[in-house]
Amino acid sequence: MAFEAKLSLRQTQKMVMTPMLQEAISLLQLSRLEMLQALHQQLEENPVLEEVVEGIEESDDMPEANAASEEPATESNGEGSTSDIDWESYLQDASDYRPSIAREEIERFDSESLLTRPGSLQDYLLFQLHLTVKDPELLRLGGLIIGDLDDNGYLRSGLDELASLAVATPESVVAALRCIQGFDPTGVGARDLQECLLIQLGAKPERHEVAEAIVNNHLHELERRQLGKIADALGVPLKTAQEAVTLIASLEPKPGKTFSGEEPRYITPDVYILKVDGRFLVSLNDEGLPRLRISPYYRKILSRREAVPREARGYVEERMRSALWFVRSIEQRKRTLVKVSESLVKAQRDFLDHGISHLKPLTLREVADDIAMHESTVSRVTTNKYVQTPQGLFELKYFFHRGVPSTGGETVSSLKVKDLVRRFLTAEDSHKPLSDQRIVEILSKVHGVEIARRTVAKYRGQLKIPSSNRRRQA
Repeated sequence: MAFEAKLSLRQTQKMVMTPMLQEAISLLQLSRLEMLQALHQQLEENPVLEEVVEGIEESDDMPEANAASEEPATESNGEGSTSDIDWESYLQDASDYRPSIAREEIERFDSESLLTRPGSLQDYLLFQLHLTVKDPELLRLGGLIIGDLDDNGYLRSGLDELASLAVATPESVVAALRCIQGFDPTGVGARDLQECLLIQLGAKPERHEVAEAIVNNHLHELERRQLGKIADALGVPLKTAQEAVTLIASLEPKPGKTFSGEEPRYITPDVYILKVDGRFLVSLNDEGLPRLRISPYYRKILSRREAVPREARGYVEERMRSALWFVRSIEQRKRTLVKVSESLVKAQRDFLDHGISHLKPLTLREVADDIAMHESTVSRVTTNKYVQTPQGLFELKYFFHRGVPSTGGETVSSLKVKDLVRRFLTAEDSHKPLSDQRIVEILSKVHGVEIARRTVAKYRGQLKIPSSNRRRQA
């Protein structure tokens, strides 16, 4: 087989991802907070960009033009001269309007000393430990145990492991643990759910032997709500077992969760969909986002090409191109977001009027075809974006989901089917809970929706609803 080298010319079309195009694409998928950070970063890095401040008119004057007027009037001897003012006397006269605080106290004042943070579970327990315990060894072991508790208040390590780590006897570690378990919140320091519930039952003013027996020996039956079986095993009336279960249900399985450091998450919508005079209007939320413009000073520099050195002019031109592309990318992002939102309004008008029961199945491809854009562009612009509608606040991705076939030939939104499952399980008889297969039959006969039993089980799991055996009450 002979090999030979030759040249050939072939014409092809391909898209070149320039850095500017990559930046424009990346701006599409930024969340509101990330977009704010990107705007501030560009303002810091690119001197050609500046923020539009409301109430200040744009001026094309170069800074040098007003340089003389900005010089302090130190040589003037007129009445308006600042050199004739006795600043010490002026400040002294104004002292009557200020708090009488010594200057050295003001200089010593540390504003950071006013900062605080929510108290943690460990801080609360350590406070109780140092308030009640004097023995140094018990303090040391107690601090070690407190540091090993998780956010729910449970001990993560075994006693032998803690004893080895602290170079102490297991008996002393057990004594320290018993001390911690006597602190508030009741149940803290437990090693499992059973011990946590027993600690709380032991702290009650009156002992409840039936409840303790259920926790000790029948937690599995309690989880399945088999009260009749529990009553027979303990030899007590069903009413007594129900009272004990009610008491157990009032206990806290996660005693440390009240000290959780998680803070509420506040979401600011990117888009508003408002109904005005029977029409739905789409409005972008630009509040808090700085408005950018090209600095008139640098525009004037480029207009005086002959008066500016070549290197400086080249730098300004490069920064100007970058700034213009960034501003255009932001405007393109806004237009795309508005187009996608308007397409959602057309597709989901019934949902906006009546709620989730009228939500229709929708795909990215359908919206992309409607606004004549690529599917990937729609996917990027709906990522981490939120819309405020008459039905509440939703992520834009919420509206994109596939449909479930129905006997009528139409497709039904999977979110609507999930909501139907939630309604069935909420309204069921707790003594005769609905099985997954029974829900399949109801959906088919009443609503004409054909889904498999495993799909109902999946929706139920997403709704965090246990199986029918665990929901059944005797």
